[in-house]
Amino acid sequence: MEELNIKGQRAKKASYVLSGLSSIDKNKGLKAVADALLLNEKAIIEANKIDVLNAEKNGIKGSLVDRLTLDSKRIKSMAEGIEQIIQLDDPIGEVMWMKKRPNDLEIGKKIVPLGVIGIIYEARPNVTVDAFALCFKTGNAVILRGGKEAINSNLKIIEIIKNALVSADMPSDAVSLIEDTSRETATNMMRLNEYLDVLIPRGGAGLIQAVVNNSTVPVIETGVGNCHIFVDKEANLEMAKDILVNAKTQRPGVCNACESLVVHGDVAKEFLPMACKALREHNVTIVGDNIAKSIVTDIEEASEEDYRTEYLDYKISVKVVNDIDEAINHINKNNTKHSESIITENYTNARRFLNEIDAAAVYVNASTRFTDGFEFGFGAEIGISTQKLHARGPMGLRELTTTKYVIYGNGQVRN
Repeated sequence: MEELNIKGQRAKKASYVLSGLSSIDKNKGLKAVADALLLNEKAIIEANKIDVLNAEKNGIKGSLVDRLTLDSKRIKSMAEGIEQIIQLDDPIGEVMWMKKRPNDLEIGKKIVPLGVIGIIYEARPNVTVDAFALCFKTGNAVILRGGKEAINSNLKIIEIIKNALVSADMPSDAVSLIEDTSRETATNMMRLNEYLDVLIPRGGAGLIQAVVNNSTVPVIETGVGNCHIFVDKEANLEMAKDILVNAKTQRPGVCNACESLVVHGDVAKEFLPMACKALREHNVTIVGDNIAKSIVTDIEEASEEDYRTEYLDYKISVKVVNDIDEAINHINKNNTKHSESIITENYTNARRFLNEIDAAAVYVNASTRFTDGFEFGFGAEIGISTQKLHARGPMGLRELTTTKYVIYGNGQVRN
């Protein structure tokens, strides 16, 4: 608890300084960090190699090792994400509205930082940079608790960020990393109400549920992605195949990867053989219902649990349905409110899917892999919120703010 309290106190103090920084000052700090990441690329990769080697020794599956791994391209992408954030409008200080009351009081509502944000996440060191940059741009201090798998990478990245902030005359306590990666410390962080204004978990279902169930700090729930692609009877099947392969195999270990394929029965006999052939070229294991198995005989049998599972691996479930009503019901029953896509040339079915599917992001004729702050033009993201209060979908700058009322008077007293 001592580490949490010390870093909590420092973060709270820094948050008051950050809330008063101009956009020019914040962009100067961000630019210093982006440059420092590129300048220290070799040191980051060397630290990351230790984490990757340890992960492989501990038998962590390949898709998760991929999420952990940093190379020159990914470090450049992190720096580019910061550069994009620099170019975005700063929402802090924006007056949403202002009106004059009959007694001459002027009452307005403006956007302000949340304060101190806590983020608990797993083996993705790029989150360290994204979280810092978005929080800093919005005048929030952030306390990070990454997984033990990425501890060496995170320590090096935080060291580089802090040194860059000092060089730009910015408060280095704008960001801090909890170095104790024990479960006990994570649980204690969930109850750090004195310093944290909001807590955001970013990772698998187990982590997110642990935070939701144990936290006394307000939580924004993110991340778990049992994402579906529905191939309608009026789909362009070649396009559907290409979208499916991209959504499943481009990076299977991420939350916006496709985990379940739903196919209209009228096109199943034509589509499933070509889809399965394309997926197997990427070594994807396929499980499905009896209809799917009768069409492609080496599909393995799917359980009900398969249809609710976020695999984060080269595995996918298949369900054949009679119509769009069954498709929508199946998806809404089994999904995690993340990202869903319909492949269709039918305008009415596309509109129904958009309107009736309960998810943060709903697509027509596109891969679910686009549910991402960078792809949405936010520069980066804190996570992808699957809840409905305050924030939903990729969380960029605006989602890291709150509001306050400002009231101007000239001596008014209440009768």
